[in-house]
Amino acid sequence: MDFTQKFSLKGKVALVTGASYGIGFAIATAYAEAGATIVFNDIKQELVDKGVASYKEQGIEAHGYVCDVTDEDQVNAMVAKVEEEVGVIDILVNNAGIIKRIPMTEMSAKDFRQVIDIDLNGPFIVSKAVIPSMIKKGGGKIINICSMMSELGRETVSAYAAAKGGLKMLTKNIASEYGEFNIQCNGIGPGYIATPQTAPLREKQADGSRHPFDQFIVAKTPAARWGNPEDLQGPAVFLASEASDFVNGLILYVDGGILAYIGKQP
Repeated sequence: MDFTQKFSLKGKVALVTGASYGIGFAIATAYAEAGATIVFNDIKQELVDKGVASYKEQGIEAHGYVCDVTDEDQVNAMVAKVEEEVGVIDILVNNAGIIKRIPMTEMSAKDFRQVIDIDLNGPFIVSKAVIPSMIKKGGGKIINICSMMSELGRETVSAYAAAKGGLKMLTKNIASEYGEFNIQCNGIGPGYIATPQTAPLREKQADGSRHPFDQFIVAKTPAARWGNPEDLQGPAVFLASEASDFVNGLILYVDGGILAYIGKQP
């Protein structure tokens, strides 16, 4: 067999949660190019419709479903419907997530719980829903979108860091518990990625200088740039493919080297 065929996703069904746009969309489009059938969800019909239209612009016939990943009944119903209408899910990417940038002492417990619910309970609920059919089929791939905050802390992101740290350990535990069933569960930890959500942090200032946060990130990144969603596509395809069949419980950080770098002396 041609070695490159180990990276093929032909005939696979991939569910990427929250993939109407952004990182999830980039990963899903790469999966489609590698041969997979794409399924995604979002919390509102209008977002699902926009996502379907965006995929069509790329020549991809994606299957979109309205589903709240924190609602176990909705998730179970969606997975059953996907299995009936598209096929058993071979690849799950737990991408749906939120962040609330609020100093810890000013953050309400309600806001903290919301971040934990979406970013940690959501992956637990969706993974639990797809694993039984993966076992029956003989294997599967689960990829959790972790974060550098799975390893590091910084001001205003206590809930997000707690959730992503928990997601790292959920990843390792799924690998430990279901590896014997040929299920590989790994994580991707993106660095700072240039998306519409981070665009305000990269805008030029009135005097033409870089935004202070932009300067900070570029200075802390050995690659000396922000990442692009496309930078995540290769790692995501690898972890979804046969090429990674003996890789389990790994968090692959795609961060331009930030986590390896102490920074320049001032």
